[in-house]
Amino acid sequence: MDFRTIASAIGALTAALGLAMLLPALADLAVGHPDWQVFLVSSLITTIAGAGLWGASTGGEAVLNLRQAFLMTVLIWLVLTLFGALPFYISDLGLSVSDAVFEAMSGISTTGATVITTLDSAPPGILLWRGLLQWFGGLGVVVMAIAVLPMLRVGGMQMFKAEAFETPDKILPAAAQIAMAMTTIYGILTLACATAYWVAGMNPFEAMVHALSTVSTGGFSTRDASLGAFAQPAIHYVSVVFMVLGALPFVLYIGVMQGSVRQFFGDSQVRLFLALLAFATLIAISVQVAGGIAGGETAFRQGLFSVVSVMTGSGFGLADFSAWGPLAVSLFFVIMFIGGCTGSTSCGIKIFRFQVLARDLYQHIRQIVLPSMVYIKRYNGRPLPDSVSTSVQSFVFLYFASFLILAVLLSLTGLEPLDALGAAATAISNVGPALSPELGPNGNFASVPETTKWLLAAGMLVGRLEVLMIVVLFTPRFWKA
Repeated sequence: MDFRTIASAIGALTAALGLAMLLPALADLAVGHPDWQVFLVSSLITTIAGAGLWGASTGGEAVLNLRQAFLMTVLIWLVLTLFGALPFYISDLGLSVSDAVFEAMSGISTTGATVITTLDSAPPGILLWRGLLQWFGGLGVVVMAIAVLPMLRVGGMQMFKAEAFETPDKILPAAAQIAMAMTTIYGILTLACATAYWVAGMNPFEAMVHALSTVSTGGFSTRDASLGAFAQPAIHYVSVVFMVLGALPFVLYIGVMQGSVRQFFGDSQVRLFLALLAFATLIAISVQVAGGIAGGETAFRQGLFSVVSVMTGSGFGLADFSAWGPLAVSLFFVIMFIGGCTGSTSCGIKIFRFQVLARDLYQHIRQIVLPSMVYIKRYNGRPLPDSVSTSVQSFVFLYFASFLILAVLLSLTGLEPLDALGAAATAISNVGPALSPELGPNGNFASVPETTKWLLAAGMLVGRLEVLMIVVLFTPRFWKA
């Protein structure tokens, strides 16, 4: 394995991360906060380390092979997390190494869980850095889902390599153009979201920070109470709209830009995703009304916001759904595992995987009832190869196995059973809030043991990298020449 190519890519991205640290430095300098020095020092360390690694590793192969792609993808997330944790650790927030790594991993994996309890008084640089980490992580997830995972055949993603690049009606002629187009769309959505937040009542700085974490479906806020700190309902509805937009396939946005709106709404996973959102919202509203918790527009807004926040993996908080009763807790526990669409910034078990499992189950039942009948599985009108079904089944099995193992390990660190299950689910699914009052939408992870934080950070990485990618690295055959 030629490690020079891997090191070169990691070095370039690390240097870019270091340069991005100058933005929060400027934000602190503009208000006269001394934390600008924290970001300047962090930027110098990160940029020099990244540039040095890039310079020392030039001359590698221009094309990545399969093993290099697996290793590079995992290492990028790990290295960027460690360097992204520098400002948190050096700042005056008083965070330990465990806290800093947890916060950085939560940011770059777009999970949104936090250990910071003083957001209302935190310097603007820290708040902006948290938003930037999520924005970079969300963009990286989109690129990974479109360009990397299909090549690695992770969790059935090979189906989308065919759809994006090999069909007769190609959206764009080259993968590089698709990546550039998606980056442009990502930026446009972010600016539109920031503008909408500002018009709805946020100040410009908070509007931009929240836009960075909304479009990326991350969930970091500038307030301890998250979006519940803002009384304007318009802000909550703006958040709902852009959380949903962030959880839809970015490849389809390219088609919309070219005038193919019909293709967008004709996508089966988009229709199912919106239908599940509506159904879960109806249950959440009914629970509030039946329990006398809220009624009218408030029940509708709280139910819609909470369901969208959890299903898209954003994790913003508005109301404490853990206090709505056992039915609500069960509902949100289930929808934590249901992610958005493929090629989006969302997380969890993507909608298309549930569709593939449903088609496999239907085929199996048909063959039991009518053994002689030939049934061709299809997805969006195209035949569904058996390799995709096998990949999806393997992914889902490993996903829930990872969840159960993490829940057991968390319980061994001292968490109560409900806390352990909720924390494991929210980490693996990159959602953010857990199910209990202490770790739910109105709580945070500051009080959990250090070991718990490291386990949760590992769970976030496993969930963000689609489980299979991590498992492959632990197989002895992968490291054999």
